Amino acid sequence: MSRASRPSAVLYRMVMPGHVCPFGLKALDLLRRRGFAVEDHWLTTRAETDAFKTAHDVRTTPQVFIDGARVGGFDDLRRFFGKRVADPKATTYRPVVAVFVMTALMALAASTAAFGTPWTMRAGEWLVSFSMAVLALLKLQDVERFSTMFLNYDLLARRWVPYAYLYPYLEGLAGVLMIAGAARWLSVPVALVIGGIGAVSVIKAVYVDGRDLKCACVGGDSNVPLGALSLTENLMMVAMAIWMLVR
Repeated sequence: MSRASRPSAVLYRMVMPGHVCPFGLKALDLLRRRGFAVEDHWLTTRAETDAFKTAHDVRTTPQVFIDGARVGGFDDLRRFFGKRVADPKATTYRPVVAVFVMTALMALAASTAAFGTPWTMRAGEWLVSFSMAVLALLKLQDVERFSTMFLNYDLLARRWVPYAYLYPYLEGLAGVLMIAGAARWLSVPVALVIGGIGAVSVIKAVYVDGRDLKCACVGGDSNVPLGALSLTENLMMVAMAIWMLVR
């Protein structure tokens, strides 16, 4: 299709020496992938950007115009093309699913590297221990925010607040030791205690009290609902501890 016969759009976006608007780049890419010839206008100074906003009575950039009509910013452009726009407040299981899928692949890869095949008992053990380590890492990014969300439902933390701060370190310690298969005298009881208390806490909060809460399992800023996946995380820890105890 020649440029003359392609649909056209006009894009205004911030391109400054110290800042290139990422949403402007996304809008430009989306328009081009949709076959539009884009008239790309750069707003290169703060004064120029403010003047543009005032002139068009808008609060943000980028701004897209198609057929002389203003479509809006990047989210508005996605809606214009019938694409889904994520609600930042909507609950989602994606973070937890992503962790378990990646740690499963890591476990299979580690088993292949160590034993020449992904299908080993050690791969199953690594799935759980890698998951514990990665989940601890996510919590440790902001322990303060994690502890605040954790205190909404964990039974021990609500009685002894320091436990909310200790939990990510305990989970990470148990996970790393289980990956190495070392110091089972420490990793097994830690996993049993924190996994057991966590499972009971989730059951009480969700299935007994019927509370609608967010889970702190992937950190304190997640929109993961407290429920089945949260319970699974804790039961996996308990099962892993029991397995290592009797194995």
